[in-house]
Amino acid sequence: MPLLESLKEALKADRPKTGAEILARLANCLNVIEHEQARDAKAVEKAVESIAKYLQLLLLAMRGDEEHQVTKESVLELTLEIVKTEVIFLLIRHLSLLGFETRKDVASLCSIVVRLKDDNEKSPGAQYVAARPYVLEKLFWGYEDPAIALVSGSMLRDCTRDEALAKIMLYGPLFLHFFEKVETPNFEIASDAFSTFKDLLTRHKGVVALYLQEHYAEFFAAYMKLLQSSNYVTRRQSLKLLGEMLLDRSNVKVMVKFVSEVPHLMQMMMLLKDQSRSIQFEAFHVFKVFVANPNKPQPIIDILTNNRDKLLKFLEEFHTERDEDEQFREEKTVLIKEISLLGAPVASAFAATENA
Repeated sequence: MPLLESLKEALKADRPKTGAEILARLANCLNVIEHEQARDAKAVEKAVESIAKYLQLLLLAMRGDEEHQVTKESVLELTLEIVKTEVIFLLIRHLSLLGFETRKDVASLCSIVVRLKDDNEKSPGAQYVAARPYVLEKLFWGYEDPAIALVSGSMLRDCTRDEALAKIMLYGPLFLHFFEKVETPNFEIASDAFSTFKDLLTRHKGVVALYLQEHYAEFFAAYMKLLQSSNYVTRRQSLKLLGEMLLDRSNVKVMVKFVSEVPHLMQMMMLLKDQSRSIQFEAFHVFKVFVANPNKPQPIIDILTNNRDKLLKFLEEFHTERDEDEQFREEKTVLIKEISLLGAPVASAFAATENA
């Protein structure tokens, strides 16, 4: 039977009574879109309308409401049926054809499927996506389309909750493209992309620590460019995230390497004098790691020593309005003491950064 006729027969039938029936009809509608998109606009239009209806019914079967109670067992059973099909991928593949509310329903379905775990703490939905990396790719490139960018980002973040999927994203070809997406001119899309980027770099600490050690050079070569972005929000968010990563215990090896490199110290010294006081403050939290490092290499010691007097004067006057913040005041005091104990200055590289 032709797909269009099959769809019409399904719509004439009584309302499906089980999750399996709903899923079958949803799959049928998606097949219409998949095969008729370039040939039969009316069939596709009808299929899109039906997808909206069946998605709502499927979500009801998975979430329940005051009148319809569900159990974890029933939801898991339906999830196992879903991942036997290509419904999730096809919904994502044709996301741009669906209406605004239906896109949100797709995101809700994806969230349930990917996050639900069985008795062995395994996620059938996450395993489904892991076996199909192209699902992650399709979600990522959703950032290219403003109409679906935010809902794609939402589903991508749900995927990052699973360690195996986060690892696929970190080590796959997509990750370095995030450095472009967080600088997209569209503020909402850039902010959403940065949220996903941050989740990838902070949620699974062991995986991230190993990734940063293995890809240190390429990662920080790209990351330091974010700190020079012409976009104020990008600079501030990137600087704040950098501080969080370096101060995380799991990244101690990366931190030691980072604070041993002269270009990184010079960059932080420049950012301490940024026009934005917020960026100055975030730069302080990275700069303090260079100073507090008990095993500073000689080139780092030389720069701090040569700029000792400039730094001491600068820090004495630095964000004095925050001195009521006890932690900040104590950290500033420690830095001033540590720098004051360095040898006599020879030249002033810090002053030279004013002309950089």
